[in-house]
Amino acid sequence: MSASCANLRGMHGESTRRDMPGRLLRLLSLLQSRREWSGGELAERLGVSDRTVRRDVDRLRALDYPVAGTTGTAGGYRLTSGGNVPPLLLDDDEAIAMAIGLATGTGGGVAGMAENSMRALAKLEQVLPARLRPRLAAFTSATAAVPHRHLAPPVDPAVLAVLASCCRDQEIVSFDYQRRDGETSTRRVEPYNLVTVHGLWYLLAFDPDRADWRTFRVDRIGAPLPTHRRGTPRELPATDAATYLTHAFAGARYRHTARITVALPADTVRAGLFATIPGEIEQHGPRECTIRLSADSPELVVQFLAAIAALGAEFGVEAPEEIAVRLRTVGHGLAATPPSAPGMELGC
Repeated sequence: MSASCANLRGMHGESTRRDMPGRLLRLLSLLQSRREWSGGELAERLGVSDRTVRRDVDRLRALDYPVAGTTGTAGGYRLTSGGNVPPLLLDDDEAIAMAIGLATGTGGGVAGMAENSMRALAKLEQVLPARLRPRLAAFTSATAAVPHRHLAPPVDPAVLAVLASCCRDQEIVSFDYQRRDGETSTRRVEPYNLVTVHGLWYLLAFDPDRADWRTFRVDRIGAPLPTHRRGTPRELPATDAATYLTHAFAGARYRHTARITVALPADTVRAGLFATIPGEIEQHGPRECTIRLSADSPELVVQFLAAIAALGAEFGVEAPEEIAVRLRTVGHGLAATPPSAPGMELGC
């Protein structure tokens, strides 16, 4: 009986050693996919014992991969910064998704994004398996992107990287922030998520000094510094970060505000406009709603007022004198436009 057990142990040990190269790659892939893993989780994923996991971690360390470990009931393993860049392990779908992201990542409001994306894509194409290259070639040859008209200076990718890392690790970050009025202050927040809206990048974070959630334009953030302190886990008062920002922007009040009541349902107004409304819509019964428009730019408020009026329903406007003057000027200009001659086509 003891001889049989010894044979089984020997066979198991031989199998474990034979599977070691592939297992080390799988272990490295797992460490790359999450900030920290417990030894038990890694053992379950790899189908080996905790002891084998410890040995495999030691093997990765011997290959100069910086795997940090902590002991105790809350202990675990994580891949830290080091001198060597570990190989990035991707399955087929992940590799294609990354290549497509690089091919279409020439915009996004990030400084140097076009050049950096193309260089990275060229490197990725060189190491893609032959079976995947036709799929990527078909995509890149059959698609094109219209550049986005950015409304703000491009953000520094290094700033984005620091903020993204702090969001992932739930680490408090401090930075200099320039407000809309040009004043600069130092902020210390618990970052939650980065969100991009119409080419602009925003940081959604909880501000302990103000005991509330805040949004920050990333192009106005300077010198972000991780504090190496974990923030308090908090529940976002929305289903996700994008939803929170959408509601926050709709309720915000800026320098110029106007209200227009129109004899149309709110959904009809939303569907008939060319972009997201910079303000809130309040429904009054089934056939009428009021839209509050607010923006730093009076031209933007006038554009949306004109677009809503152009939907063809009865409307009434409440606006300050500056907005009212601009509306009258636009109205007089349109009224003075001569009709087109018969057979004449107007360009779009």
